[in-house]
Amino acid sequence: MNIENLKVSERGSNYFVLSDDDCLRLYSYDSLIAIKFYDGKTFLDNKTWDYSLTTGKHRNAFLGEDKKITSYKIKEGIYQLKDLN
Repeated sequence: MNIENLKVSERGSNYFVLSDDDCLRLYSYDSLIAIKFYDGKTFLDNKTWDYSLTTGKHRNAFLGEDKKITSYKIKEGIYQLKDLN
């Protein structure tokens, strides 16, 4: 298991990516934002995935896309919203 601080600016960050054998998890403080499995499945927390502009910046960096693409993938069922917390 590996934990990496996710920084998108020079200011400090309370966003972390935890990696293990089957997935990557994006955390903000104590909340799980998203899980990306290496097999291609992605789950986003239904309450926190779009919590704030800062969460959005970190989510975008984690997923490698912008909110418009993420919203499209949710609508199309490519990403699933779940209660991850």
